[in-house]
Amino acid sequence: MKKDRCALTPPMGWNSWDCYGNAVNEEQLLGNARYMAEHLKEYGWEYVVCDIQWSEPKAGTERPEYVPYAWLTLDEYGRQLPAPERFPSAAGGKGFAPIAEQIHEMGLKFGIHIMRGVPRLAVHQHLPVKGTNTTCDKIAQDNSVSRWNTDMYGVDWSKEGAQAYYDSIFQLYASWGVDFVKVDDICNTNAYPARPYSAEKEVEMIRQAIEKSGRDMVLSLSPGPAVIEKAWHLRQNANMWRITDDFWDDWELLYAMFERCEVWERQVSPGCWPDCDMLPLGSIRLNIKRFEEAHGREFPHTWTKFTPEEQKTMMSLWCIFRSPLIMGGELRNNDEATLALLTNEGILRMHRQGKNAHQVYRTETACVWKSTDSEDGSVYTALFNFAETEAEVSVSLEELELSGKYAVRELWENRELGPVKNTLSAKLPPHGTGVYRLQVQ
Repeated sequence: MKKDRCALTPPMGWNSWDCYGNAVNEEQLLGNARYMAEHLKEYGWEYVVCDIQWSEPKAGTERPEYVPYAWLTLDEYGRQLPAPERFPSAAGGKGFAPIAEQIHEMGLKFGIHIMRGVPRLAVHQHLPVKGTNTTCDKIAQDNSVSRWNTDMYGVDWSKEGAQAYYDSIFQLYASWGVDFVKVDDICNTNAYPARPYSAEKEVEMIRQAIEKSGRDMVLSLSPGPAVIEKAWHLRQNANMWRITDDFWDDWELLYAMFERCEVWERQVSPGCWPDCDMLPLGSIRLNIKRFEEAHGREFPHTWTKFTPEEQKTMMSLWCIFRSPLIMGGELRNNDEATLALLTNEGILRMHRQGKNAHQVYRTETACVWKSTDSEDGSVYTALFNFAETEAEVSVSLEELELSGKYAVRELWENRELGPVKNTLSAKLPPHGTGVYRLQVQ
């Protein structure tokens, strides 16, 4: 279906990668979906996304990383199917349809991850491309490969049958009831530093295939960093595109995100969402923990390494910038503090209703962002302290392009402050934030 029907507000959901890597299974997917339906759906969270290598029967059993040249579960046309060993309801060629049906019954939406291209196994076995007289080896571009995953060859857009291959896989996803597709090794093909957007034609083929499928699907492109010079092309074809490589719970990565958001702030609009990547909150890296426990080794800490203040800073930036919000932690392990981060109504309203977000200023130690509520015109202002110690961060009404007297509500604690006439300021903890809603009096 047409791109402008999807993701009119930034998508919100959960993805299995940060907690389960490539090893997620049916019980874990549905368990997180049930938690979302019970605790998060009313706040706008809706997508449940199964990340990479769901067609690999042994993913996560031999090593926590990808298995080189892994055996994938394919149909007769070289299209990946979920491995029944991990997704029992997929047996008998049912694919993800049974899981999608259960998730839809919860009032949620279902998504999957794919790598761009055609499976190596399908190429080496010369499997036919559905609806054509050609075979997968004839459309493969064997010099276009991922540097970090060996499952696929790129698809050569100039070959007969190339578009038909992409059409066939998205027809399959539509028949399963897929609502969201994250395509990887495509936003930045980092195996080719001189040509980071070398898969541009595959993006176009995927967009055409979605429109032919007859089903609305959000198209999310990974990994980043996306190329700002190609923003026009991304806006034409995708709903989300990563502006960073994989984002994890490290302050330096979060600090760097402020510059990335500044670069991309003008590209944010309904249906077009520069993506800061998943939220590494709560219980993450469980695939590594379980693998190393089974093999008698020490495993890394599996709770987010972000401090409570850094977690608020991350949520505040993602929400005022209006990045998609995709939770990465195992939802069923959430503590009260993590759940509170995900359900703050004032912060989520800013994420949903904000417009024209932009950076007011940024120094080495502080930053201020502003956006405007599209319904009532109130002004959102986020103050950020980058320092390693408590510090005061301030912004004048003149810098915010405002005048007059404003009532102020602090959103994280949901409390009214005194009116502001000239300057909004706050003492903030190290790496901390304050987010405010200003309404004219």
